[in-house]
Amino acid sequence: MSLTTRFAPSPTGPLHLGHAYSALLAHDMARVAGGRFLLRIEDTDTSRARPQWEELIYKDLAWLGLTWEEPVMRQSDQLELYHTALEQLATRGLVFPCSCRRSDIRAALSAPQEGAPLAPGVYPGTCRHRPMRERKQGDAIRLNMRAAVQDIEMPEFTETGPKHAESHQLDPERLILEIGDAVLGRKEIETVSYVLASVIDDAAQGITCIIRGEDLYQITFLQVLLQGLLDLPTPEYHHHRLIRDDHGKRLAKRDDARAIAKYRAEGATPQDIRRMVGL
Repeated sequence: MSLTTRFAPSPTGPLHLGHAYSALLAHDMARVAGGRFLLRIEDTDTSRARPQWEELIYKDLAWLGLTWEEPVMRQSDQLELYHTALEQLATRGLVFPCSCRRSDIRAALSAPQEGAPLAPGVYPGTCRHRPMRERKQGDAIRLNMRAAVQDIEMPEFTETGPKHAESHQLDPERLILEIGDAVLGRKEIETVSYVLASVIDDAAQGITCIIRGEDLYQITFLQVLLQGLLDLPTPEYHHHRLIRDDHGKRLAKRDDARAIAKYRAEGATPQDIRRMVGL
């Protein structure tokens, strides 16, 4: 099978050096293997996505020397597929509506808990008893993790990154205690969360290796579970090191001083960017 990688930025701000490293690594690995490199625009955050940021993504990547196949997938064109997946999970009783606010969750977590302790921040299951027919405007949709891990045989996946290079089989107890009832549908009725949308998109694009930062390592376990639940293929995963600032902090889009466009405007070359990120 031909290696197929992707870079999937959100058009919510300028790309920085961390994005450059991830995109260049995915592009280089595909080209060396004689495979395919695809681009996807994750634009479902309608409150922050802007056309000018999307145009800058194309400009930055082309300046770095990256080429990709057309047409570019945009998540805003895929909403029907996401809704279908949520309906499949709802039909099997694997999701529930949740009206909890953050303050509600904090209060529930501070109360005495029975059984094994949940990891910090894991949803305590307050609304887990609610059926989907009770969903109201403003409710999120959460995966019933306890039901989900009993619904299928635990899938396996292969990690090729520098920190976690090994094969894994999902551990149902860890999924329950460390990830819990993850949000799959946002409070806005028409949108879904990144974890579900990207699983469906990766399958639709035929991605065989997902290359991304090690900060998303734990999300991988949830996404592999969703692939199993939705009968989708599981790609390999490669979680790379993070590009950090001078204080060791992970770069974010608010770090405009590290923006690719700013380096370009100051006269840097694509090779300068490669050297900065260690390629």
